[in-house]
Amino acid sequence: MILVFGSLNMDLIVPVPTLPGPGETVLSPGHVKAPGGKGANQAVAAVRAGAEVVMVGCVGRDGYGDELLEIVSAEGIDTSLIDHVEAPTGIAVVAVADDGENQIFVASGANMTSSHEMVDDELLADCSTLLLQMETPLREVFMLTGRAKQQGKRVILNAAPAGPIMPETLDILIVNEGEASAVAIEIGLEERATADVATRLAQSHGLTTIVTLGVEGAIAIGPEARWSIGSLAIRPIDTVGAGDAFCGTLAAALDNGLDLPDALRCGVVAGSLACLEHGAMPALPDAAAVDARLSEVAPAKRV
Repeated sequence: MILVFGSLNMDLIVPVPTLPGPGETVLSPGHVKAPGGKGANQAVAAVRAGAEVVMVGCVGRDGYGDELLEIVSAEGIDTSLIDHVEAPTGIAVVAVADDGENQIFVASGANMTSSHEMVDDELLADCSTLLLQMETPLREVFMLTGRAKQQGKRVILNAAPAGPIMPETLDILIVNEGEASAVAIEIGLEERATADVATRLAQSHGLTTIVTLGVEGAIAIGPEARWSIGSLAIRPIDTVGAGDAFCGTLAAALDNGLDLPDALRCGVVAGSLACLEHGAMPALPDAAAVDARLSEVAPAKRV
């Protein structure tokens, strides 16, 4: 069972011809409302990939919060530990350009009230994998990763948005290239190049770092092996959900017993497919969609 500790947001998606520069106003014909938040997205990606998922987080006592809970619960996720709090439900404003690139502004709201104490020891003992992101208070994130590590659980952190981490409490770190560099700066590493950062984390902390590379796929560098994998050949419509699809699907694959190279393959296919529709959660593929396209991506290569 996967325990997801993370954020729930309502996304307001605004299509634009190009992303605005500093001080620039770009007009859009309208906007679309969609469920999101990295925690909720990754929980949905994992359950669609065939995992059993419990989610822990917070929403406000408002319409957005009620709607998010209904949507996430309908996916088959256990939402009994998602609390209603007095702060407003988190929202994200997502500008999506014609070329599929995006720019995201997040108002955290209720997500900042999430606490590791919402996860009792019994629930932590029952889970096999803990999946987290960094849209909730970092103190709470790393209090929980430390507790999970002590119990021998698989701990996966998607360091997004990037910030300081506690690598000794993690098993797998998932970042993109920019996040890898930002994490290195935050924790005082001299390395900046992606592979160098991952290598240092593997050597110093026994941590496996997975770096997503967009259309070029992903690399994984751990204490015992390095892997490289490509991605599907697609024409992206909206890349906003790609990282969450990758993280949730990879976590589900590992939780269901696949080894890392096979899990990477599932993750990159899911991430690619998520780029073919607008929005984050609505674009997340299910297991059947991923399985149908697996043959189009060559197996991960040991490098």
